[in-house]
Amino acid sequence: MNKMTLASGTSIAYVEAGKGEPIVVLHGFCGSHRYWDEVIPLLAEHSRVIAPDLRGHGESSAGEGTYSMERLSEDLAGLLDELNLPQIHLIGHSLGGYVALAFAEKHPERVLTLSLAHSTTFPDSEQAKENRLKAAETIAKEGIQSFVDGLVPKLFTAEHRTALSEQLTKALRIGYGTSAEGAIGCALGMRERPDRAAVLERLAAPILLLAGELDEIIPSDKRFPVTRDNVSAHTLKGVAHMGMMEQPQAFAEVIKAFLERNREG
Repeated sequence: MNKMTLASGTSIAYVEAGKGEPIVVLHGFCGSHRYWDEVIPLLAEHSRVIAPDLRGHGESSAGEGTYSMERLSEDLAGLLDELNLPQIHLIGHSLGGYVALAFAEKHPERVLTLSLAHSTTFPDSEQAKENRLKAAETIAKEGIQSFVDGLVPKLFTAEHRTALSEQLTKALRIGYGTSAEGAIGCALGMRERPDRAAVLERLAAPILLLAGELDEIIPSDKRFPVTRDNVSAHTLKGVAHMGMMEQPQAFAEVIKAFLERNREG
């Protein structure tokens, strides 16, 4: 585990593996770099993979207030500057996808390819916004463990909740490591995020939209918002919201094939 203190004073923890063109993978809400444990070795066969903990998650520092997607994306920009990485292949899972979109909006020239996994460009519905407030209230009153116990099982398929009990347990333990401030800050930040379909419509870099067939978090009508020549869409069969943990081999193969088609040179 490495740690970098940014100019903003935020301490970002990250792991890295492999050599070659840099790939940055961003985890989802109440996750950490450990969401990618089984995928990183597969991607690192031909690339340098960097997996940070988002602000308030894992071993990165936290603070009170709303964690806007723009704020989190600037943490990423600061980390890349410190690592002297002007351009990256960027992969974002769920919340990480929202952060990746904000980054691509402000720094399109730094994005070699963009992959959104189990994520969407759409903003929260009014009901979802209310649910974010309820989540923040629950975490503030009851603590992070109670909230994570209610959240994480919904991320897996009904079958995998039993068949992959080891992975589910791991995801729960990762979630417990999220700071209350980080979870509240991200819930409020996701609540206020705008529609970013225009980012995909403008971005010149190749784009991959990777969805889970059985995802209960991202409904089917919000998975593939843009159709363009530079956009690839793929659905993982038998997977819900956690493809990198439910079917890491299949997940990685889709990513690797996409990157192979779109590497420079």
